Amino acid sequence: MINPAYVEAMVRQALAEDVGSGDVTANLIPAGTHASARVISRDAGVLCGVAFVDEVFNQLDPALVPHWHFKDGDTIGENDLLFSISGDARAVLTGERTALNFLQLLSGTATRAQQYALSVDGTGVRLLDTRKTIPGLRLAQKYAVHCGGCHNHRIGLYDAYLIKENHIEASGGIANAVSAARQATPDLPVEVEVETLDELRLALDAGADRIMLDNFDLDNLREAVRITAGAAELEASGNVSETTLQAIANTGVDYISIGALTKSVTPLDLSMRFDPS
Repeated sequence: MINPAYVEAMVRQALAEDVGSGDVTANLIPAGTHASARVISRDAGVLCGVAFVDEVFNQLDPALVPHWHFKDGDTIGENDLLFSISGDARAVLTGERTALNFLQLLSGTATRAQQYALSVDGTGVRLLDTRKTIPGLRLAQKYAVHCGGCHNHRIGLYDAYLIKENHIEASGGIANAVSAARQATPDLPVEVEVETLDELRLALDAGADRIMLDNFDLDNLREAVRITAGAAELEASGNVSETTLQAIANTGVDYISIGALTKSVTPLDLSMRFDPS
């Protein structure tokens, strides 16, 4: 369940951006005109964004309540009726694009996540998103990733340590960085990014909870799994695509992080159609 206060704030910002001082085109419609409309999918995929659509119309006119035929996480097909809505024609028209922007983007994110998740089904690996999200929509996209069957990495810079190459250099080494993290916030998980098997051994000796194997080839991924022997969680990252994903999963790593889950999203094609009056 996504935080209602977050949804309210994101919708308010989106409507301010879209509507501004007023929808001059919708105001061509006579005041008080009643309309009924339907939103139909033009692509198959995974639905996500119901709460955002509901909030768009609620902020424009609380009497506008979409009647949904699917819920977040449901698989939808081409030409499925997603929801219908009836009420003030001006408000429906004003909310159309803002509502569909949320629904198309988040459904596209969830659909991409499902495609990746299905490709490694049965391997035991967990697929993770990253911080490569659309600015302002991180929580929404990470929610969509979850709806599609993948998992969330850290939300931001505050909820877990991820000690990367530049952090290691500035700290004077992996051991120093991990030790500083343990002293500063002992309850936060500590992950270290490594680029070689020697660095992997240093991260293991330092007691990292999780180790990110950056751009390791398949042979080195398998060797990293052997060396680690369950002493820390292993996360593969870099050079991950739909064509390489299965092979990486089969090396035995615990996680694979994929920036494309949120940064290279194709929105689902959806369409609103007014019913004849």
